[in-house]
Amino acid sequence: MVRRHELTDAQWRAIEPLMPANGRPGGQWSEHRRVVNGVLFRARTGVPWPDLPERYGPWQTIYERHRRWSADGTWQRILAELQIEADAGDPDGALARDLEPEWAVNIDSTSCRAHQHAAGARHRAPRLPGKGGGTRVEADGREALGRSRGGLTTKIHLLADDRARPLTWITSPGQRGDSPMLLPVLETLRVPRRGPGRPRRRPDRVRGDKAYSSRDNRAYLRRRGIKATIAEPGDQRANRHHRGRTGGRPPAFDQAQYRRRNAVERCVSKWKQFRAVASRYDKRDYIFNGTLTVTTIIIWLRDTVQEPSETT
Repeated sequence: MVRRHELTDAQWRAIEPLMPANGRPGGQWSEHRRVVNGVLFRARTGVPWPDLPERYGPWQTIYERHRRWSADGTWQRILAELQIEADAGDPDGALARDLEPEWAVNIDSTSCRAHQHAAGARHRAPRLPGKGGGTRVEADGREALGRSRGGLTTKIHLLADDRARPLTWITSPGQRGDSPMLLPVLETLRVPRRGPGRPRRRPDRVRGDKAYSSRDNRAYLRRRGIKATIAEPGDQRANRHHRGRTGGRPPAFDQAQYRRRNAVERCVSKWKQFRAVASRYDKRDYIFNGTLTVTTIIIWLRDTVQEPSETT
């Protein structure tokens, strides 16, 4: 019987071939599906790891597997494969083109209040890939935690497609501004292709609110041939008018395209249905990013996997 927050049979069949081989020196892995369901239960409910239900097995196994797969990139590889399949299944050959003849992405950020259990991680120097598991690089701002008006917070800067699915993201301290993060987030966008060909890294259009309106951001998008649908704040508009002819022409703005930016807000709403995303409980930034990746995998599975219809 499939319980709430657990993988359905169809969803498990979609990711089962992508899981690590069920064997390692010194012993066998526990059943992957039970472990993944335990990780999902914790992500959905936000309970401490020791409070996981006994049906998922020892909580230490669930936590250690999640920590290991967050560090060595296993979760990220599974998500990448789901995106490759979605891209290959698009008859137009572009990810999430939907009804428009272009690939548009939507950028925004959201803040996650850090629980007191997320604070106090010991300083750890960057570690290269190798023995001990994965790449652990100290995030800017000490584990991507910072002080803002909401207290100790982490900010997630993300790109979402028009079907409200996360494509890529970067975590930063909560006080970090949005505008300087547009370039770094776009640089992380990478959707590999099935077969030959370079990964998709350049969307046709970027939509963002007025927080991303700056001369540098617009110039960057113009150099890369990316259309910008970014609202202009009132102070920038007033300053341009004040300068007269030297202020230049107003930037192009498509109101109809801007209305579709709500996809990223709906994406954040889906994300924060998981309590371990709405509030950060993980001390380490790489484990929190693993939690973000697991929940993103579920969002993609729910959108792409067709459940068999019930027969009467």
